[in-house]
Amino acid sequence: MIEDPKNRRPFIYYYIIVLVIMTALNFLVVPFIKEGQIKQVDYGTFMTMTEKGEISKVDIQTNQILFTGKNDNVIYKTGLMNDPGLTDRLHNAGVQFSSEIIRKESPLLSAIVSWVLPLAIFYFLWNRISKRMFDRNSANSLMFGGMGRSGAKIYVKSSEGIKFSDVAGEDEAKENLTEIVDYLHDPSKYKDIGASMPKGILLVGPPGTGKTMLAKAVAGEANVPFFSMSGSEFVEMFVGMGASKVRDLFKQAKEKAPCIVFIDEIDAIGKKRDGQIGGNDEREQTLNQLLTEMDGFEGNSGVMILAATNRPDALDPALTRPGRFDRQVVVEMPDIKGREEILKVHAKNKKFAPDVDFKVIAKKTAGMAGADLANILNEGAILAARAGRTEITMADLEEASEKVEMGPEKRSKVIADIDKKITAYHEAGHAVVNHILGGETKVHKITMIPRGPAGGYTMPLPAEERMYRSKKYFLNEMAEFYGGRAAEEIIFGKDQITTGASSDIKRASAIARFMVTQIGMTEKFGPILLDGTQDGDMFQRKYYSEETGKEIDDEVRRLLNEAYQKAIDILNTHRNKLEAVTKVLLEKETIMGPEFEAIMKNEHI
Repeated sequence: MIEDPKNRRPFIYYYIIVLVIMTALNFLVVPFIKEGQIKQVDYGTFMTMTEKGEISKVDIQTNQILFTGKNDNVIYKTGLMNDPGLTDRLHNAGVQFSSEIIRKESPLLSAIVSWVLPLAIFYFLWNRISKRMFDRNSANSLMFGGMGRSGAKIYVKSSEGIKFSDVAGEDEAKENLTEIVDYLHDPSKYKDIGASMPKGILLVGPPGTGKTMLAKAVAGEANVPFFSMSGSEFVEMFVGMGASKVRDLFKQAKEKAPCIVFIDEIDAIGKKRDGQIGGNDEREQTLNQLLTEMDGFEGNSGVMILAATNRPDALDPALTRPGRFDRQVVVEMPDIKGREEILKVHAKNKKFAPDVDFKVIAKKTAGMAGADLANILNEGAILAARAGRTEITMADLEEASEKVEMGPEKRSKVIADIDKKITAYHEAGHAVVNHILGGETKVHKITMIPRGPAGGYTMPLPAEERMYRSKKYFLNEMAEFYGGRAAEEIIFGKDQITTGASSDIKRASAIARFMVTQIGMTEKFGPILLDGTQDGDMFQRKYYSEETGKEIDDEVRRLLNEAYQKAIDILNTHRNKLEAVTKVLLEKETIMGPEFEAIMKNEHI
């Protein structure tokens, strides 16, 4: 607990204690220490040592003489005698000597210099230091470091700031925020019809989708003060400091209303209160103060709160209710059209070759956020610069997208010939099964060059981005996953199958169990939820008995066996196509989609 400055003892109290201790040490301890280090001799010995040249230094004081031996460096002391020729003898002997000059000083002046002046200096310094250490309202406080102040960054409008035109792929979110900017510019248009400004808007979405960028765009568009602060900046070591920062932030905001206050990562202070004893009192006090400021007794006219989080489920219900956060704006992962627009926005300051097609890159990057897409373009620019090119090519972007998703290529890795052959047949098996089934995806690239944890990979791209998936899609996808293992069994035999299909088996098994227990895509069980352990599900538990669990395992096994057998049958029927793709793959290591299509049409067979 910090001591209240009003209850501290006067400075003179501590000064007197320190002064008494120092005086006692000076008069009682120091003389004994010094006395033990000095050797007492008579005046005759001093004269003899002077004549023999055994003295190096002499200090003539008021009532004694101190001198140092030349050979032993011992300090000697003798009494002061009436010896007029002493100075000449010391000079002739070549001894370094000094004489203390005694001045008769005024007792009053001596007392002022010795006592009053030091006291005045220390008192002045103590007052200055104590004000800086203990004044909570001081921004330069040494102890509190301005912890009571919010430290919010005030946005300064500039022509180079981020605008809504710089944010792509989130049209609905921009529309919601454009209303707020329009209200701030022309509030009378809304007030005339009885509409009031929302008190708070919560931006919700996965990491990297552009929540903070949207907030910056609001700052760039709105012609009002914009205060920006992170949720973690409210958290302090001392209880009550976070709440003090909240008060200071809203005090500044009210003075400049109408204005916008942006709190990034608000879940750092807005987590649900559990009410347990010994909890985080500082965080809860900060949250309580924020709740009061947003919709308290005093009201908060003209101040709009903009906050961002990727964990809305962790926020306290009192914070997310209407009246505090009136509107939640969901910032989702972009679709294929949004990804293409995001790529074009981030491509503004970069030079590209004529062969670059952002639509293809958008197809390849399904499930990626805006931050991932910006990273792909940056990696492509680095690859082009490393190769000495002045433009980014399509090959650079292809390599960059795969590098971001799976890691860099391992071209220097030494691979045995038999492993190369297994990898080629394995990846060709995936591609042939995909082509024959003619599903919703088409092969874009096949390679046997290791990348990340994969020894090789086949990359299919969707013909179009669909919102829903059919039962046929999942059945075909499982068969495609088993295409690699099926090819190994057909070519090398059951006893020579390898570990290369471990990831494929894992993904196929997950799909089969999802079909049975989550989305009711089997005749045996029908449309019923059996397993609610996936994140975000309302049940969050297995909802079946042990007997039903055995039946689920049997049904999952049936689906997987049928998918595997489908892959075996396809590759046995089209063995010539499997061999043709494998032959080209062993020669070139990588096959792109158009060349693969030509092989499958018998143009190279």
